[in-house]
Amino acid sequence: MTPSPRVANPLEQLTIEQLRQRTSMKWTLYPPDVLPLWVAEMDVPLAEPIAEALHQAVARGDTGYPPGRRAYAEALAGFAARRWGWDGLTAQRTALVPDVMLGIVEVLRLVTAPGDAVVINSPVYPPFYAFITNAGRRVVEAPLDGTGRVDLAVLGEAFASAAKTSDRVAYLLCNPHNPTGVVHSADELGQIAALAHTHKVRVVADEIHAPLVLPGADFTPYLSVPGAEDAFAVVSASKAWNLAGLKAALAVAGPAAQADLDRMPEEVSHGPSHLGVLAHTVAFNEGEPWLDALLAGLAANRDLLGQLLTEHLPQVGYSPPQGTYLAWIDCRPLGFDDPDGADGPGIVSELAGPARVFLDRARVALSSGHVFGSGGAGHIRLNFATSPAILTEAVTRMGRSLRG
Repeated sequence: MTPSPRVANPLEQLTIEQLRQRTSMKWTLYPPDVLPLWVAEMDVPLAEPIAEALHQAVARGDTGYPPGRRAYAEALAGFAARRWGWDGLTAQRTALVPDVMLGIVEVLRLVTAPGDAVVINSPVYPPFYAFITNAGRRVVEAPLDGTGRVDLAVLGEAFASAAKTSDRVAYLLCNPHNPTGVVHSADELGQIAALAHTHKVRVVADEIHAPLVLPGADFTPYLSVPGAEDAFAVVSASKAWNLAGLKAALAVAGPAAQADLDRMPEEVSHGPSHLGVLAHTVAFNEGEPWLDALLAGLAANRDLLGQLLTEHLPQVGYSPPQGTYLAWIDCRPLGFDDPDGADGPGIVSELAGPARVFLDRARVALSSGHVFGSGGAGHIRLNFATSPAILTEAVTRMGRSLRG
């Protein structure tokens, strides 16, 4: 993918001194001698169209309540048509929600009851466990296969097992998948839809990383797949344009799920901020040149990371991700075992095994694999959405710490 000549690589525009002035979680949780490659924040400046829109809003004191979902939904629909060739998204079948995870919870409340099962593919984004459990639903794991992709046989067994103990079953699909970076193919998604139909499972797709598909893969919106008419997706510009601090997302219903979406309480739409809705709308409408430059930079960093790991950590296992800016690295050959029982859900900042070793010895902060659920122990998740210089220094430190 060739970036617009008008936009420089956003990953090369900020120095570490500038980044350390930030007050968000990524750059404040650890001491200044630590290089943070953990939580999903990018080390980039704000895209110019978004920054300009926010500056203008603040200058005119335009900080009231959001006006509704229509402009945001129409911006997302236009983006989906241009980038993914999907014309099936209409504003009518959307609801404004505070953010993707809270939107997922609200959708799960529409299609399941307390005590019902929600199937997830472990290892997976740790908040899936906490949000599902706190909503009074039960987590049922359907582990990924050895390549980090959805194991359709295992998924079918999980659907059948969950249906025996639940009146209603939902499946929370991560598309693209966090932490493995897998981008599900249209064929895989079609088979998932068929399984869901067979077992009467309602699918909710977390597509927050959808714009972040790297060269070599293509993104397929789950709702564009035949058989997914009664499913939902929850989407925002948060990850692709680094807008986590500006809350706003959209829940999107398939044609056969409209009646369910219509039951979503009106007060849910009170959660997003006006500036959040504005920022996400501008991102989808005007942010593609910046996004293209970012994706080119991420692809280069993905390649650089592979070279650095081969040079400094040749023992580890690494499959270049197809999407996201997250690398899932198998450190089990290094022998830094997680404590007994440390293979289950947790919060991203919890550390054990190799992530703890690399923090203590190399002063590099990574996400610990054990918090991503079954199959995560012994792994680390590395965020490569940073400058090539920081990425190089971090992996060099990691390798040096093992030799020292």
